[in-house]
Amino acid sequence: MSPTQWDLPVELCCRPMAFVTLTGLDVVYNAVHRAVWDAFCANRRADRVPISFKVLPGDHEYPKCRPKRTSYEWYIPKGILKTGWMNKHLNLVPALVVVFYELDWDEPQWKEKQSECATRVEIVRQSLQGRNTKVAVVLIQKKTPLPPGEDVIASERAAALCNACELSGKSLFVLPHTDHLVGYIIRLENAFYEHAQTYYYTEIRRVKSHKEFLNKTTHQLLFVRHQFKIAFFSELKQDTQNALKNYRTAYNLVHELRAHETNILEIKTMAGFINYKICRLCFQHNTPLDAIAQFRKHIDLCKKKIGSAELSFEHAAWMSKQFQAFGDLFDEAIKLGLTAIQTQNPGFYYQQAAYYAQERKQLAKSLCNHEASVMYPNPDPLETQTGVLDFYGQRSWRQGILSFDLSDPEKEKVGVLAIQLKERNVAHSEIIITLLSNAVAQFKKYKCPRMKSHLMVQMGEEYYYAKDYTKALKLLDYVMCDYRSEGWWTLLTSILTTALKCSYLMAQLKDYITYSLELLGRASTLKDDQKSRIEKNLINVLMNESPDPEPDCDIFAVKTAQKLWADRISLAGSNIFTIGVQDFVPFVQCKAKFHAPSFHVDVPVEFDIYLKADCPHPIRFSKLCVSFNNQEYNQFCVIEEASKANEVLENPTQGKMCLVPGKTRKLLFKFVAKTEDVGKKIEITSVDLALGNETGRCVVLNWQGGGGDAASSQEALQAARSFKRRPKLPDNEVHWDSIIIQASTMIISRVPNISVHLQHEPPALTNEMYCLVVTVQSHEKTQIRDVKLTAGLKPGQDANLTQKTHVTLHGTELCDESYPALLTDIPVGDLHPGEQLEKMLYVRCGTVGSRMFLVYVSYLINTTAEEKEIVCKCHKDETVTIETVFPFDVAVKFVSTKFEHLERVYADIPFLLMTDLLSASPWPLTVVSSELQLAPSMTTVDQLESQVDNVVLQTGESASECFCLRCPSLGNVEGGVATGHYIISWKRTSAMENIPVIRTVITLPHVIVENIPLHVNADLPSFGRVRESLPVKYHLQNKTDFVQDVEISVEPSDAFMFSGLKQIRLPAQAFYSYQYFCQATGSTHG
Repeated sequence: MSPTQWDLPVELCCRPMAFVTLTGLDVVYNAVHRAVWDAFCANRRADRVPISFKVLPGDHEYPKCRPKRTSYEWYIPKGILKTGWMNKHLNLVPALVVVFYELDWDEPQWKEKQSECATRVEIVRQSLQGRNTKVAVVLIQKKTPLPPGEDVIASERAAALCNACELSGKSLFVLPHTDHLVGYIIRLENAFYEHAQTYYYTEIRRVKSHKEFLNKTTHQLLFVRHQFKIAFFSELKQDTQNALKNYRTAYNLVHELRAHETNILEIKTMAGFINYKICRLCFQHNTPLDAIAQFRKHIDLCKKKIGSAELSFEHAAWMSKQFQAFGDLFDEAIKLGLTAIQTQNPGFYYQQAAYYAQERKQLAKSLCNHEASVMYPNPDPLETQTGVLDFYGQRSWRQGILSFDLSDPEKEKVGVLAIQLKERNVAHSEIIITLLSNAVAQFKKYKCPRMKSHLMVQMGEEYYYAKDYTKALKLLDYVMCDYRSEGWWTLLTSILTTALKCSYLMAQLKDYITYSLELLGRASTLKDDQKSRIEKNLINVLMNESPDPEPDCDIFAVKTAQKLWADRISLAGSNIFTIGVQDFVPFVQCKAKFHAPSFHVDVPVEFDIYLKADCPHPIRFSKLCVSFNNQEYNQFCVIEEASKANEVLENPTQGKMCLVPGKTRKLLFKFVAKTEDVGKKIEITSVDLALGNETGRCVVLNWQGGGGDAASSQEALQAARSFKRRPKLPDNEVHWDSIIIQASTMIISRVPNISVHLQHEPPALTNEMYCLVVTVQSHEKTQIRDVKLTAGLKPGQDANLTQKTHVTLHGTELCDESYPALLTDIPVGDLHPGEQLEKMLYVRCGTVGSRMFLVYVSYLINTTAEEKEIVCKCHKDETVTIETVFPFDVAVKFVSTKFEHLERVYADIPFLLMTDLLSASPWPLTVVSSELQLAPSMTTVDQLESQVDNVVLQTGESASECFCLRCPSLGNVEGGVATGHYIISWKRTSAMENIPVIRTVITLPHVIVENIPLHVNADLPSFGRVRESLPVKYHLQNKTDFVQDVEISVEPSDAFMFSGLKQIRLPAQAFYSYQYFCQATGSTHG
């Protein structure tokens, strides 16, 4: 049997379309005909009618039509469905034959052309030999036809041509060869489609008419056949609903057939065909649940119809193909827009197809294991005269025989033997791998990682059985990571066992060693005797010897592998294999742990390396190396024990490098850190453990960082969650799970033995030279040298503070913007034991607020660590937060000469400027002097002298000054007139003499100046006497540019009598005198 016999026929899987043949077209030599043909075939969009076109010659011989049967009374069918029937109606028997003929209505030789066209139509009818196929004629014309009814000649000649060709008017068409050719072609197609539908409708009625002559006793097969044909013609007619209905009926009829070993294959084959059609139409109608339900029903009905036990592998092959075909349909529907889900996708059907393919392989292995002496039968019982079977699902040596009794058992036996021998040559693994690959792609698409991994393992095993060990290893390696990370140790062990066989059969040294290391470890579920065998083989490989074959390997593959191993031994090459263990679980565990998270530079750095073996027997390693991020320390952390290759398993209790299974070995390392590494982190970058030696082969296990492998993180998590009480161990042993990896430590400077004191008087005052006294005293036992001081504003604070803070060592000069905020590395010399020094620091803060100041003292000292003299740089820092406040508050006000508050002043009239200085300092302040700097717009009435020189103000005390000023007339000035600046020179009372005086400049407020047209000035004596005369003069001054008349009136008072005019009018620029006579004592008002 052909290995592809289980594939569904192409004509079953394709979409049935109406078959129309085109005759009379010369597509090779006639450009017009070629253009017509291209318009029919090229770029067919989905919106065009479903027709399959084919160009054939006019005298083409179509399949002969069998004579009509008038009675089925004595007819016994030989099978259900002939193998060529579907292809015949898809590609051989047309629903419509179209005759193309070049003929215009105004053709001069019309009669001759008409006769020739009629002859061509008759030839076509003769070649169809009585079939119901429709015939149509298309006239290719050069001119565009007139609308119907306007061209009388065309109407007459069209009727004549239809009579000559015996055609109805609906079967004659005109095709103008113009620019709109494609449009005319599409209209033609639609007309052809209607004719084709009429043909298939006629065929359906013809087949249905046969049912009247059938009986269910002898014509059961015909019921199935006719129902299938009706459904198939309905599909060709594009009536998919009726097609689905008839396919369902046909499917039920198939399962009503009486099944026997002789016809079971035919029944299953037809059931599979019809099921495929039903499922395809359900997906096409967007009812996927109906398709799935039908397929499940199909499998339930057919899975036990095995047939001959000797050919049971055929049933497995058929079942596999059913699942694969449904998976293909499902996947095709998804590509067309169907939405699948994680629990219902094509991957499950491909997986089941692979499962039956594996079952087929196993059955074939047990049923087809004939001896080599058994020859293939001659003549071949599987061959037929035509090369194909007459009916689907029948045996080639008994075609058309429907009897349940085997007429020729010997021929049956030979046929079964031929099938079995053919099955032996089938590439089962290739079939299985293809199906598994399809399933993996689907599960990957729908994010089912565990299903994907599971199937990839099966693919790897199939590659192993197919002896493609390279691909097997590639797949198995890929999935091992998932099983390790999730802790599926039993599954991982099984995969590793297969991988070990592959690596052995390919003589891949590194892979063989890697898988052996893991199979010996704690993740392996192998028994001790199996581990012992693997351990022995591993030692043999390290001794440059061939390992023993792995069990259950193919004998011929083992012989090939032994030759490869022999070649490996004889070849000279690299004998050192470095294997990174972070991605697998070896039989040795490693953990590194520093004794502390940080070490002072004058104290040796100490750490432990813990090793634990999980193999069945004690094992000796040859070398241990620890690598750091600073490679200069690598030389101090090496343990090496010389041993021969054959001593790996000998003397198990001797030496540091010998590991006893289940026991934890602790190795201590120490070294002195370099002084330049102070402030840096020392990390263990890797730990290397060597097994074997360079004379044979050497395997270096490499742990990244401080140890740990693929299972360590999961085990640590389980140990942390476990409430199980750990058993008590001897003092020199530790629980492995209690050891926590600490692969890095920090080198910090030596502990300083000095004291740093800061003395100052807070708070600081704005802009003053604030004194900070730093006292450093040595408590070291030896002299310290190169003492340096860094002092000032601590870095990392607000940038505005940095710009407004200035530091200096010299307090006699005021700091300006050029002075830094931090003084660095100020050398202060050496200090003997107990000696101290003082350094005065002056800080000027330009803004108020809190500031953090840093004082950092560093020095060098000689000391010893592990009998090694080193120079240590020590440092100590102190920080202090200092608040800066304003030294005083200044209040300024304008008053009249009578000390009345003024909102504004008047031009050329004196007024008083009063300043009030209020001390806000908690410490006494000395006001050295004050100064008033007037603006050009102001003038002084008297001498400007400081009235607060050398005044000492305690907290809350104030000092006031008063200045008499005049503002000349300036016109209207918007915003007022500038007054000037008030400058105060001050310092702390407690400050030393050489500390400079601080000048604080206060900008005086602007004042509004008003011009008045008339000034009145009264000249009064300071006092008067009762009953004596009191002279009073009033001066009037005109401030305008015009002459002003003023009217003066004097109102009487009980306290005075006066002489003079009570009311007078005179020019403004004058003065007038009155004599008052006092009549009462005290303060009186006139």
